[in-house]
Amino acid sequence: MESMVKPSTSETPYTLTIPAGLALDRTSYLELYYFMALNRKLEERLSNLYRQNQVVGGLYSSLGQEGCSVGSAYALQRGDFFAPMIRNLGGLLVRGVEPQQVMGQYCARAIGPTGGKDLNVHFGWVDRGIVSPISMLASLVPVFAGIALEMKMKGKPNVALTYVGDGATSTTDFHEGMNFAAVHKLPLIIIVENNGWAYSTPTSRQFNVPDFVVRAEGYGCYGEMFDGNNVMTALDVTRRARERCVNGEGPVLLEAKTFRRKGHAEHDDAGYVPAEERAYWEKRDPLDAYRRFLDMHRIVETSSEIEEIDTRINQMLDTAVDEALASPFPDPSTLMENVYGD
Repeated sequence: MESMVKPSTSETPYTLTIPAGLALDRTSYLELYYFMALNRKLEERLSNLYRQNQVVGGLYSSLGQEGCSVGSAYALQRGDFFAPMIRNLGGLLVRGVEPQQVMGQYCARAIGPTGGKDLNVHFGWVDRGIVSPISMLASLVPVFAGIALEMKMKGKPNVALTYVGDGATSTTDFHEGMNFAAVHKLPLIIIVENNGWAYSTPTSRQFNVPDFVVRAEGYGCYGEMFDGNNVMTALDVTRRARERCVNGEGPVLLEAKTFRRKGHAEHDDAGYVPAEERAYWEKRDPLDAYRRFLDMHRIVETSSEIEEIDTRINQMLDTAVDEALASPFPDPSTLMENVYGD
């Protein structure tokens, strides 16, 4: 297991480095920026709609965690299964979900993937390898252990990947799913997004170890900790975890060190987070750091190239908002459609 030591509290600028062995072409570098920026800007639009009472239900922001979602999902391949949690919108975008579908879903419109029957990111398509999250946190761990078991039994060269927060690791479902996967050496990847807080409960009140990843040894599987704010590291560590799984080496437990820069949900001001902790992580914003990286390594050819990507995203989101709000609410006659299997 590798450990990531928390940087000092000095004013040394947070810079991103390319993981050893990771080879990306220019298109991939720019795609990573595109998906992180789309993730950020889409949630900003949703936040505005929330304040206009257009969003139905809660809104959960991934501000500060976009690098983990985008990088890990970018490492997956065709046939792999993926299940997000509430802060993994970026992964859904990487997997092909369109912004207008997300807008429609949050606004409970007929254009949303569930046709207005459910909210936020509670949607999926099994034929596309996307499984809806479950509100009972960590319940997807045993579900994805089952999917991974099917992959192993049928000899499929694929993996099942899902996420949990640091708080969800305290649940029975998490322990039973991890143990089952380890015993049967299943191609399962679990990413623990350790953002320091389970709603308002700090990790120090949840587990008595400095880093959760040390528990991988107890399950008898490989574990690795990584900088969740470096999108390239998230991609690299997930890519290598995938290789281990496909090679029959069993599940992998990954711990991403990151931070949510908003409260648990839009209604929560996160006043329980110490100001110095918030300031520390704001200087390590994954999108800001990646912009600096692209410029420092001259991956962008002109100064306006990033602006052009941002403009394209803004135009796309303008259309997505208009389409979602123009879409009707669901017809009551469709209430029982697509609820139960045929």
